[in-house]
Amino acid sequence: MKPIIAAIIPAYNEEAFIEKTLISLQKVDEITDILVVDDGSKDDTCKIVEAYKNIKLIKQPYNMGKGAALKKGVDVALEMADIVVFLDADLENSSREVKKLLKPIIEGSADVTIAKFPPPKITGGFGLVKSLAETGVYFHTGKTLTSTLSGQRAIRKEVLNNINIGHHGFGIELAMTIDILSKGYSIVEVDVDMSHRETERNISGFMHRGKQFVDIFKVIYLKKLQRMN
Repeated sequence: MKPIIAAIIPAYNEEAFIEKTLISLQKVDEITDILVVDDGSKDDTCKIVEAYKNIKLIKQPYNMGKGAALKKGVDVALEMADIVVFLDADLENSSREVKKLLKPIIEGSADVTIAKFPPPKITGGFGLVKSLAETGVYFHTGKTLTSTLSGQRAIRKEVLNNINIGHHGFGIELAMTIDILSKGYSIVEVDVDMSHRETERNISGFMHRGKQFVDIFKVIYLKKLQRMN
């Protein structure tokens, strides 16, 4: 029997990108349902999504963060789906690459897949955030992954029912990865030809990476406390 696959797209002020993302994703035959969780956007994101009657729009009352948006989407998706996909709203035409993430799960060779992007065209930072996330995964699970921070994932329903998607800010992907591996589920990193906005090496970019670093460090410390208890 063909599995029911729901794609969850958290979105905040993505009017410039989300339409191309949705158009491309609708062409993926494996995807049966698309859910956009608008996280309190102040632009025309909702208006664009509402034009697509076959796409479910869920509105958060205000900007609550990516973790809360994903949790809301998962709560809805698990009522119908066998496999859930997380995708960013700014993938545009490259969202069709989700097919590569689904293949190992449909074939039964993985519980979770994570998208491994091509090398960035813009050298944004110094790799500190990525290195910290990789260190956190290894510290807590003994596993080595290179795409820990990727938000593009496909996950079996059983896995989502056995992990807690908390409000970890920019550390949500790391927290999920640690929990998934700690419970014995398998993760496969999949090479994809996806692309989205890249954080540049400027004041805004460094502020963004600074917030990421803090949130990721918090996750690593929180998971350590949980293990001690």
